[in-house]
Amino acid sequence: MNNKRKIAFLTLGCKLNYTETSTISKQFSEDEFLKVDFKEKADIYVINTCCVTENAEKKCKQYIRQAQKHNPEATIAVVGCYSQLNADKISSIDGVDLILGNEDKFKIKELLGTYKKNAIPVISNIDINKSSSFKPSYSSGDRTRSFLKVQDGCDYFCSYCTVPYVRGRSRSSAIEDVIQSIKDIVEQGVKEVVLTGINIGDFGKRNDLKFIDLLIEIESISNIERVRISSIEPDLLSDSIIQLVSKSKKLMPHFHIPLQSGNDKILKAMQRKYNTALFTERIHTIKSLIPYCCIASDVIVGFPGESNDDFDETYHYLENIDISYVHVFPYSERSNTPSSKFNDRVDQTERKRRSNILHQLSDIKKNQFYKLNLGKQHNVLFESEINKGFLFGFTDNYIRVKTPYNSNLINHIVPVRLSEIDQDGVYIVELLNG
Repeated sequence: MNNKRKIAFLTLGCKLNYTETSTISKQFSEDEFLKVDFKEKADIYVINTCCVTENAEKKCKQYIRQAQKHNPEATIAVVGCYSQLNADKISSIDGVDLILGNEDKFKIKELLGTYKKNAIPVISNIDINKSSSFKPSYSSGDRTRSFLKVQDGCDYFCSYCTVPYVRGRSRSSAIEDVIQSIKDIVEQGVKEVVLTGINIGDFGKRNDLKFIDLLIEIESISNIERVRISSIEPDLLSDSIIQLVSKSKKLMPHFHIPLQSGNDKILKAMQRKYNTALFTERIHTIKSLIPYCCIASDVIVGFPGESNDDFDETYHYLENIDISYVHVFPYSERSNTPSSKFNDRVDQTERKRRSNILHQLSDIKKNQFYKLNLGKQHNVLFESEINKGFLFGFTDNYIRVKTPYNSNLINHIVPVRLSEIDQDGVYIVELLNG
């Protein structure tokens, strides 16, 4: 008879949250616990939350209700960013037993024993801005790719963003600890590591180091085949980083650089640390050194005070800048941010209209980028995903590809030629001999 307690984990939000959920889950050994899907009946449900948008908060409440439905007697723990920001709101939701902020969520196993079901929820969310500790973590369970947290927190305080209030000030792992983590990940057979953080370009700030210092050390690791840099602020993406990536065999030709607006007036209101001229300069530098580099970006539409002319300026800026695609986000009011008090709010319907327009532009730009690579040779890391008899993977410059299923290709880096784009926007490739 199996007496193990069943535990289910759910992660909302960014890749950083996924790395932390993975680390938290490792506390619950297989000797004592059986990890099950969140859709199944469990004894304990852990929801790692996000608070970047209003929709993220709604999802949190939906999943709390879902857990209750699966098992009314289950222990429900809500942890992470939304818990840090709105513990009192969460405590008013029936069925929640444990509410842990970002500092204490790593103590979850210890704190699970401090409550009684149907009692007042246990809340533990100390002031994150008083924390200087860094909790290392990386994702497990995917043989192909692992997300490694190297930095946490943010000192930027953009006017629309809750992250500094729930993640605290910028702090980082030590370089030697990152290197050891990468070596540990590689020993598990993982081929690609993605460096993540809240503001990774700020890596080492408290220790008189820079992100480039970490990247140079990573270059010296002999057995890691692929390293990607997650989102990095344009003002922190130095020429030295771009030059290193252009020469590297390990660092992938792929940048994610948030823009947020193509209008300098709006960027200033957002309290961003750059203008469009600097962003343009970064893109030109990348493309001059790495012509086939994939460059993704983020844009917020409908920020307070964004007129139709301001939006048109953003559209034309994006239309003419050489980036590969855009993640588009309608502005979402967050009650504790400066921008929530700004006048001249943009109607929700207009936000949606602008979002749709930029989504269409993003599709056009992505198609242009894919066509630019037609007939080119790239190295692909094939994953275990199978769909309709095809195996999928990503090129070094982050183009999604597929080939007829062959189990021998899984978790291998293979040279291919990009042959044709199918109706789903995925490249069909020709395998090349080593």
